[in-house]
Amino acid sequence: MVRTIKWFFISLLLLLLAGIGYFTYSFVLAGIGYFTYSFVQFANNIQSHPDTTKFGGLTPKQLSVSDSYTPPKWEGNSRVNVLILGGDSRGLKKNEVPRSDSIMIASIDPVTKKAYLFSILRDTYVKIPGHGEDRINTALAIGGPNLAMRAVSDLLGIPIQYFFYTDFKGFIALTDAIGGIDLEVEKDMKYRDSEDGHEYDIDLKKGMQHLDGKMALQYVRFRHDAMSDFSRTERQRKFLQAIAQKMQTTGSLIRLPKILNSIDPYLETNLTTTDMLKLGTLAFEAKTEGMVSQQIPPSELLIEKRVGGAEVLSVNRSKLQDYIKALFEGRDPLAPAGKSAESGNKSTTGNAPVKKK
Repeated sequence: MVRTIKWFFISLLLLLLAGIGYFTYSFVLAGIGYFTYSFVQFANNIQSHPDTTKFGGLTPKQLSVSDSYTPPKWEGNSRVNVLILGGDSRGLKKNEVPRSDSIMIASIDPVTKKAYLFSILRDTYVKIPGHGEDRINTALAIGGPNLAMRAVSDLLGIPIQYFFYTDFKGFIALTDAIGGIDLEVEKDMKYRDSEDGHEYDIDLKKGMQHLDGKMALQYVRFRHDAMSDFSRTERQRKFLQAIAQKMQTTGSLIRLPKILNSIDPYLETNLTTTDMLKLGTLAFEAKTEGMVSQQIPPSELLIEKRVGGAEVLSVNRSKLQDYIKALFEGRDPLAPAGKSAESGNKSTTGNAPVKKK
């Protein structure tokens, strides 16, 4: 099934933010007109417009629900939360809205410069405003990015100011544009997919590998092991951190105009040019080594349930929001309120057994 194609897009956000930050830095150092022109062109090309949006197939009824959410304005002195959506655009008809199979949140505190990375399990069963209850990955297809932002905001209890959308072609273009990534592949990964004429088969060997775009896509898609989506989202966060670290090297600055030019056909965002510069500067200052990486909902809070004969994942929304708040406050989210723990600064895999309802 086409829906079994999964991949990881969060790395794109960190590339964009780090890249924009580097652009800002280069203005100060040299004021190079070429960099300025490249950035402005890139910003204009990826901003969402009614005549170029990838979500033009939404009906007036769908838009009336999704447009009821107005993203809060970010002034630059409070936490910023960005929703990153990865969609499957292959085989879509004209104006057909893509599905979302990767949903992640990047959150940065402008005071502490601490970054948080959340990967949301696609089968999490939530309330979709105006559409009843459903898996959270349906929000994009039935109401566009605004509805997806609202659904995630309601689930986590945090404001979502911005979104980035891309598809698997953007992921491949990004990885190739930065020269690939050196990464330790934890196990042999093999899977054949006849739905696309085996174009996206997975065949990776265990050990240190240099991953180009197509190989990286195989790495972040693979979920055919005991932990399925749980281990897949962990690999996605691992790949993101490798991307972010590579982008924080001086060699990446020289290639930025070419990098951004190669990926802008596959992106859409509600960020203005001014917001991109402001957010990019913050991302440039953020410390990727201390990034808190977390699956959402965490395994300790997950509840399995069946809806219409299908298995879905549920969570107590109040407990989840308390969990997120504790992470932001540097507390152990599973400890009693007020107790501080070092685990608040560590990456969490979230592979504990799932509760049964």
